[in-house]
Amino acid sequence: MIHDDLLLSSYQFDLPQELIAQRPIENSRLLVYKISTDEIFHDYFENIGKYLPDNSLLVFNRSKVFPSRLIGQKSSGGKAELFLLSLDSIDGFYPALIKTRSKKKIGDIFIFENNLSACVKKINDDGTFGVEFNQSNLREFLDTIAKIPIPPYIRNGESDQFDKIDYQSIYAKEEGSVAAPTAGLHFKPHILSKLKNQSIEQAFVTLHVGLGTFRPVSSSNITDHHMHTENFFIDGENLDLIKKARETNKKIFAVGTTTLRVLESTFGENVVPGHIYSTNIFLHPGKSIQSVDGLITNFHLPGSSLLMLVSTLISRKKALELYQIAIREKYRFFSYGDGMLILR
Repeated sequence: MIHDDLLLSSYQFDLPQELIAQRPIENSRLLVYKISTDEIFHDYFENIGKYLPDNSLLVFNRSKVFPSRLIGQKSSGGKAELFLLSLDSIDGFYPALIKTRSKKKIGDIFIFENNLSACVKKINDDGTFGVEFNQSNLREFLDTIAKIPIPPYIRNGESDQFDKIDYQSIYAKEEGSVAAPTAGLHFKPHILSKLKNQSIEQAFVTLHVGLGTFRPVSSSNITDHHMHTENFFIDGENLDLIKKARETNKKIFAVGTTTLRVLESTFGENVVPGHIYSTNIFLHPGKSIQSVDGLITNFHLPGSSLLMLVSTLISRKKALELYQIAIREKYRFFSYGDGMLILR
């Protein structure tokens, strides 16, 4: 018999629609859970330093979201949407999702503003496509005509000019994500400054968030779920900071689930600075997390791999208990919502 922790149905919960944040607010709330004492605290995110040990290390994902959503039409007519999944082409073909009413086939051409067009050159088994653009300076076109991708639960996925700033962490640097590492959205300059004054160091990794973000867990037995592979790297300076923290038993906290996936994927490994690695690590109850002393994260979707990751740290039952408390206390959920700090 399959343990409840491995059943997708065990990660469902009812969330009132009004608790799904549609815009960020100036000072998000913070739910703090301390595992060692089973204590819960309610506070504001700007006070997160009260709960973090001095001389600890925060590790952030500094991947930057790029405008990836192109709205146009098929050459034969009919609305079409192309969602570019990466800025890196393979043999000149860019990975993309395509949304049209009609069936897609090799040779289909999609037309966008400013004479930009894309032709389907490859159809992949995972539902993605390889497309070729008619312009070599694609990045400039994206800046001009593409939209910032926001999740469908935020205003039905229709972004505006505010999201260009709001859906990006202030320290984002390496462009390549199609979804923001949202735990980092809470960190404002004055919060980072306060943490520095506490001698809390900052290190950065880069994992480009890709297709896996949009792929829900659909297997009734979650161990049958396969995470989509995402690329990451750590430069020499930041790798040294992380190594030194581990060698001196400094407390390490991951800012966001993507950062935790990088730290766990590299734990105990000989990492080469700047080398591009890939990971499809799937963290769920039954697995152990060794690389961090805590996690800063948001409140995640029911049945998501992110909720399963949180459950790996604190158990499924405790995660769902905390989520029910958050619902009762009217915390704001998902990408633009409030934050959670988990301390071991």
